[in-house]
Amino acid sequence: MNKITIIGSGSVGSTIAYAISLLGTASEIVMIDINNEKALGEALDIRQGSPFCNPFNVYAGSYEDAAGSDIVIITSGIARKPGQSRLDLAQTNVNVMKSIIPNITRYAGETIYLIVSNPVDVMTYVFCKCSGIPDNKIIGSGTILDTSRLRTRISEYYKINQNNVHAYVLGEHGDSSFIPWSLANISNIPIPDFHASILKSDNMMPQFNYDEVEKYVRKSGASVIERKGATFYAVATSVCYICKCLLTGIDTTMTVSTMLHGEYGLDDICLSILNIVGNDGAHGKIMLPLTDSEMEMLRKSADCVRNTINSIDI
Repeated sequence: MNKITIIGSGSVGSTIAYAISLLGTASEIVMIDINNEKALGEALDIRQGSPFCNPFNVYAGSYEDAAGSDIVIITSGIARKPGQSRLDLAQTNVNVMKSIIPNITRYAGETIYLIVSNPVDVMTYVFCKCSGIPDNKIIGSGTILDTSRLRTRISEYYKINQNNVHAYVLGEHGDSSFIPWSLANISNIPIPDFHASILKSDNMMPQFNYDEVEKYVRKSGASVIERKGATFYAVATSVCYICKCLLTGIDTTMTVSTMLHGEYGLDDICLSILNIVGNDGAHGKIMLPLTDSEMEMLRKSADCVRNTINSIDI
């Protein structure tokens, strides 16, 4: 019996709730929104498909209904508009987050918080600073979506199963993110060597273009927003994956945003590095062997997030 509360019933929050119901991740889903009618409608729509899924109950509720939740997912805030960066949203969504924190922690103080609202690194930092919840219980979705986009693009180049691709996006969930190519591989074969290692008579794959892949990953969100107005399917899938790993108890490594305490020489900042995630939240970090240039990119990414934090009222 797992219980998940989702704060925010917009495109992202409602898609997460729908995906959770299909995957059977939780038997109880609480949807909370300042627009209670919207939450009621989304919950009703999802619940009416329940006979074809694993048994679950989904309903619109209040903060008080979040008591006993295993995970609280926060998606509230103003959505990013075409041409707008995630960091442009900062102060508006910080104010929303600060209004939510005392209300939700009053009833769900012993749970794991999964922050999805953008700019997610800033929102995760604000939650850490204002909630009183232990840092390991506060996880920002961070670059897990960027990493998924990267693995998808690499798999497209080589027409290979995405699960065979091992590569990460680190840093800010935004324009200053970076790919540590020194660690990227397909089935333990470094990316530069993979094409030559394929013994197929019809090996007509194109030359791997690092710049194109990096641009694809960095601009994917904006491209989707330009075409359809919002991103929500891939982020919902990513969030459901985090929830599954939190609930199954099998420790899993993933790039999520957490508070850093000296890792890579960075302190008092939330960024995505490789974390160990399990029942106790993000309870360990893995120090990837980054090159000097990759370390410099991580520091620059931290500076971008810190500049935003310094420019807002927390």
